Amino acid sequence: MIAGVEHIGIAAKDTTALAKWYCEVLGFRIISQSKDTPPNYFLAAPDDSMLEVIAANQNPPAKHEARDAGIRHIALTVKDFDRAVAELKRKGVTFAGKVVALPAGGNVVFFTDPEGNLLHLVHRPEPLV
Repeated sequence: MIAGVEHIGIAAKDTTALAKWYCEVLGFRIISQSKDTPPNYFLAAPDDSMLEVIAANQNPPAKHEARDAGIRHIALTVKDFDRAVAELKRKGVTFAGKVVALPAGGNVVFFTDPEGNLLHLVHRPEPLV
């Protein structure tokens, strides 16, 4: 019945600034931009997985810890982990914690986007599927 996940939505205080950051820092590209004020965006990663950046309402964001119930992070795959970490550091990304080695090989490291959404880089020598 379900064929896959089309996109993940992120509500942002500044949709244009966040979309620009995902494009300039992480290599996404804008697929579409609405005519709303502020605009909403669909962004695509190099593998065509997508994020939607929508305007947040005025409610303050809830504070969550990494293991609280609910969706907590977006994992971004990389082929060359060390190169990706070095490139993101060069672009001003600050990583939260140390690189963690995965039991089956590979690594992960966490960081946030400018609006505080938790992301992590992951490299696995063998994909899970």
